[in-house]
Amino acid sequence: MLVQRILAIILPVFITIAIGYGYARWRGEGVRDEMAAVNRISMDILCPLLVLTAFASKDFDLASNLELIAAGILISLGSGLLAWPLARALGYDLRSFVPPMMYNNCGNMGLPLAALAFGSAGLSAAVALFMAGSLVYFSLGIRIVEGRRDGSGTSWKLLTSPMMIAMIAGLLLAAAQLALPAGLFTAAKMLGEACIPLMLFALGVRMIDVSFASWRIGLVGAAACPLTGLAIAWLLDGWFTFSPEQRAQVYLFAALPPAVLTFLVAEQFDQEPDKVAAIVLLGNLAAVVFVPLGLWLGLASA
Repeated sequence: MLVQRILAIILPVFITIAIGYGYARWRGEGVRDEMAAVNRISMDILCPLLVLTAFASKDFDLASNLELIAAGILISLGSGLLAWPLARALGYDLRSFVPPMMYNNCGNMGLPLAALAFGSAGLSAAVALFMAGSLVYFSLGIRIVEGRRDGSGTSWKLLTSPMMIAMIAGLLLAAAQLALPAGLFTAAKMLGEACIPLMLFALGVRMIDVSFASWRIGLVGAAACPLTGLAIAWLLDGWFTFSPEQRAQVYLFAALPPAVLTFLVAEQFDQEPDKVAAIVLLGNLAAVVFVPLGLWLGLASA
């Protein structure tokens, strides 16, 4: 039954997030310092290895995922395009509102969901979509946040981060059809897979910062991000020749909430971080509604 399948997919994700939140409440304010090293290891080592091994896997075929990559780019760009007039109409600062609409939580929520829903083959497709969203945000999205400021090469710095280097290296390996040595691949894969529960746990810890001071923009962003994404996915469904599994992946990707990283970038640029935090945190809470909707739309058509 479709409802049971969706519940089987999302319950482990939200239970892991809830455990992270419970741990943070138990440990108190000091938990942020405890998690700092874990998050740094995840972002610098574990997540890049997950991306690299997904691209270098025998299950990943670059040619068959090109449409997915294109769809991910168009969903990210389209969501930002739809959010632009909405922000204007409501009087929001474009630099605060539009970038979180362009970059959803395709990392620490999307990858675990795809792995649970579609297995190892599905993880490879989810990484392709993750790469597409990251490319859009780390280029155009960061430029929007920077605005007229002197970015001091921030976009270039993000493009040369371990995550982006892993994506580029993985793509080159996939394009050249080169395989990593078996022992190296197995070690990298084990380390990479460890980041999936860690990312969910870290997201739960981050939930202790939920603030309702900027609840209005938070609620608008929480709904606008998945709804604009799903609208673009629906349009693309008639243009691309997706397989049933790819269609399900696209709808799941489109329904995801804003990424936690957008808050970290807003904080770095002092770009209304309280409002961006409200968008991200309320958006991730609203994922309880929108992620099942995306899964239902994708799986019902699969």
